[in-house]
Amino acid sequence: MQLGGPFRWNFRARLGYPPRVRLAYHVMSSPIGLLFIARSERGLKILSFMDRKSIRRVIASHQDTLPDATWQPSLLDLKPVVDQLESYFCGTLTEFELRLDPDGTPFQLSVWKALLKIPYAQTRTYGEIARALKQPRAARAVGLANNQNPIAIVVPCHRVIGADGKLTGYGGGMHRKRWLLQHEARFGRVGAASGDLLGAEVSRGGARRDLH
Repeated sequence: MQLGGPFRWNFRARLGYPPRVRLAYHVMSSPIGLLFIARSERGLKILSFMDRKSIRRVIASHQDTLPDATWQPSLLDLKPVVDQLESYFCGTLTEFELRLDPDGTPFQLSVWKALLKIPYAQTRTYGEIARALKQPRAARAVGLANNQNPIAIVVPCHRVIGADGKLTGYGGGMHRKRWLLQHEARFGRVGAASGDLLGAEVSRGGARRDLH
């Protein structure tokens, strides 16, 4: 997945929207539960796991950052996202081609941009991401930004692991992180023969690429 290729990212600090911005949303089913997806005119803004939350509750959770938004259900607006996610879950898509419009601080945006550079079926550590950002002591801050990623799966925060190769916390739940890594290992054929990404711990071997 290469930034600057199929992705077009709007790098904007969390400064708010003008009044009456329209956000289209849709709920889709997936092998790991219901997904809430929303986009602005600029691109995909939210992809989160609903768990047992209602649509109203999910929307309410974004009121602080999107106080003036008008939320409208629309499968038509989200169909390109739905189609690509379905292809991803089927194992036929390994790189998304979507416009992205996340809200975040400059540091958060830089971390999420770095996540987009982690290839399908590969992993990086928090420390590796921090070094790629030329902030080698910021591994903990990277972890916090990773946890606050508003666009799950597409911005692959699930591909970040601990320095010891173990799976670490994931906003969507560890069972989903493990499922996503297993899924990518299966279809990406990276380390699948040796069990890379298939257990509770992630092998540090196999195909890897330095982010520097």
